[in-house]
Amino acid sequence: MSDGSDNNPEASLLSASEPSPFYVLNPLAELPVLLVCDHASCRFPGALGDMGLDPFARRCHLAIDIGAGKLTEKLAASLGVTAVVAQYSRLVVDCNRELMDPGAFLEYGDGILVPGNRNLTQADKDARADAIYWPYHNAIDKQVQRLRALGPPPAFISIHSFTPVLNGISREVEMGVLWDKDARLSDIFIQEFRAAGFLTGDNVPYSGRAPQDFTIDHHAEEIGLPHVGIEVRQDRIDEKKGVNEIAAVMHAIIETIPKRIGLQQDKISA
Repeated sequence: MSDGSDNNPEASLLSASEPSPFYVLNPLAELPVLLVCDHASCRFPGALGDMGLDPFARRCHLAIDIGAGKLTEKLAASLGVTAVVAQYSRLVVDCNRELMDPGAFLEYGDGILVPGNRNLTQADKDARADAIYWPYHNAIDKQVQRLRALGPPPAFISIHSFTPVLNGISREVEMGVLWDKDARLSDIFIQEFRAAGFLTGDNVPYSGRAPQDFTIDHHAEEIGLPHVGIEVRQDRIDEKKGVNEIAAVMHAIIETIPKRIGLQQDKISA
């Protein structure tokens, strides 16, 4: 399977007129923080049509982490830090899964069938990985390497959102902090979110110890970057007002991180 480094444009799933698999905000920023957002978009490549889904399914939480992209953009702008944001739906290929994980090409979830992901051949999967998955991850690699070359290792923060109701079960947690072996960032976020009055889950509603956490495992954990996954309940950030409120809270936390964990940076300024 290709790693995307030798893409053949003629074989790409995406046409020349379609958006890139990712975009990078503040690509030359020098502050030691990197934001990533794997599930920021519900866009499908034109070649895949609607993947057999109705308009609701194409915009529901299975297709996109509602509000996560806007939150990432707001934080990148206010903090002046680099962010790498995916531009295609997780239903095309889930950039936060190992490609061998069945969830990378989801066929069914939360009562919804995904016809466009049934009976995929390995060639179908490779085409999606080469066009979308690997270019996104290569862009993250590039920014990690750039920031590491500038000085202290960057704090790696992956931003997601989660549905308030899954499989008919309500979730009371408002903020989830995901981590595995490195608690440097998770301890800070858990403490500060709780101090701000949020019902905060420690590896809830998902766990950073689960295998479905490819982005952090691959880009941060393997090389010892301080890292954390942040999950925000979608009803807190499904409108601009909520995005602004959560962004303000997260800005106040993130701006202190370099100093608090010894990244030799005086302060991130707005």
